[in-house]
Amino acid sequence: MALPTIAPYDPPRVDQLPAPKVPWRVDPARAVLLVHDLQNYFLSAFPAEGPPLAPALARTAQVLAYARGHGMPVVYSHQRGGQTPEERGLQLDFWGPGLPADAWAQAVPDVVAPAEGDTLLLKWKYSAFARTELADILARSGRDQLVLVGVYAHIGVLMTAADAWSRDVQAFVVADATADFSAEKHLEGLRWAAEKCAVVLTTDQLLETS
Repeated sequence: MALPTIAPYDPPRVDQLPAPKVPWRVDPARAVLLVHDLQNYFLSAFPAEGPPLAPALARTAQVLAYARGHGMPVVYSHQRGGQTPEERGLQLDFWGPGLPADAWAQAVPDVVAPAEGDTLLLKWKYSAFARTELADILARSGRDQLVLVGVYAHIGVLMTAADAWSRDVQAFVVADATADFSAEKHLEGLRWAAEKCAVVLTTDQLLETS
């Protein structure tokens, strides 16, 4: 199965977001920002202009500015193009060969591109913790919170948040700085996260914590 063609949809509204079950608040001294899989290959499934991608990237840029301005480590998960069937594993059965060995497909759009000092994390599975150094990055920096932006909300973002919970790391999913296959799938991922493993918040709510 290849990536679907994603129809335009409006980002989640504040009144659509699930209420938090826990009183966690983002503390920049405790948090790492994970920019999840914002590579052109994944983003090419969205309409080139308009929602949901354009506003999600704009919000992600705001979150990046907040994180860098508050001294939060910034980590970008990314997948390598041209993976072998052995490297793809079960992802091959579900999603086909994945990214081609193409520089553009693997790149991140300029508006949310990595900056000097950011960490690039080679990712292999849905969760950004699986077979990566993400847990070590959190431990070395003495941080126990993970703020998540990127795609796709109901797959890798959600699985990473659940994996964070399993490691006693507080996860925060920035609803309007994520995007998904559809409004239904987007809200599905946000609701599951809020019910089981994370706090869901908006970019504005994050910025208000400063």
